[in-house]
Amino acid sequence: MKKIIIILSILVFGLNSHGFSQNNAESSNRIIKFYPNPASAFINFDFLRSYDVNYTLFIFNFMGKKIIEIKNTPSRINLNLVDFFRGIYIYQLRDKNGIIMETGKFQVVK
Repeated sequence: MKKIIIILSILVFGLNSHGFSQNNAESSNRIIKFYPNPASAFINFDFLRSYDVNYTLFIFNFMGKKIIEIKNTPSRINLNLVDFFRGIYIYQLRDKNGIIMETGKFQVVK
């Protein structure tokens, strides 16, 4: 049980390459802007700065299961939520070396 809680904590509060927690709402150093939040039909991810085609965007459900992996990300991603269940989801943006550049969470309401 402790392993599951630790994994969820890492997913929700992931560390960037400098070891600091990233919070999408509070950080002025965000790489991605996502909206709307909460979302019902779709969610957009727009790169604000430091766009790199080699980034990979991961979406996890709250239990830590990987739902989506988008490699070679475009500068704007429009994600259809038709197959998503209601709940909290975690996103992670990783560079080509797998280092977490940013993490955050969004809510799906239906």
